[in-house]
Amino acid sequence: MLGASAVGKTSLTRRFVSSIFSEEYHSTIGVKIDKKCLQCNDTSVNLIIWDVQGEEKHRKVISSYFKGMAGYCLIIDSSRPSTITEALDLRERVIDLNGDVPFVLALNKCDLVDDWEELERQSALMQRKAALVVKTSAKTGESVEEMFACLAEKILSV
Repeated sequence: MLGASAVGKTSLTRRFVSSIFSEEYHSTIGVKIDKKCLQCNDTSVNLIIWDVQGEEKHRKVISSYFKGMAGYCLIIDSSRPSTITEALDLRERVIDLNGDVPFVLALNKCDLVDDWEELERQSALMQRKAALVVKTSAKTGESVEEMFACLAEKILSV
């Protein structure tokens, strides 16, 4: 789970792993690791989800978590288009360390946005490369399962 600070990485992970959502914000320090098993085309897949902190000041530490990843969810806060810039930077850092591994682009907090035109225009470059572009909401649960299932399918197909 990669993205700027406060884009909803932890909330999406908690919604997927535990089916819960909390309005309280707690910044992730370092990395939080969760695991969930899911069925993907008659195959049991154990996803090990690394919820990586989004603080730019810890750039070198964060990059060390990228090594060896099979795929990732790149999260943008739909209500803050400024988070696209950090998402682009994170994507480039992943490519530098691992090559072009599969990723899903999540436009999170979709329950807070009415106008998508500017956000979609700014994120168009990543959208062409993503295995899936999905509008998610950790609060409502919208498309959270779909996001992780698609990523698992892409990782298995590589």
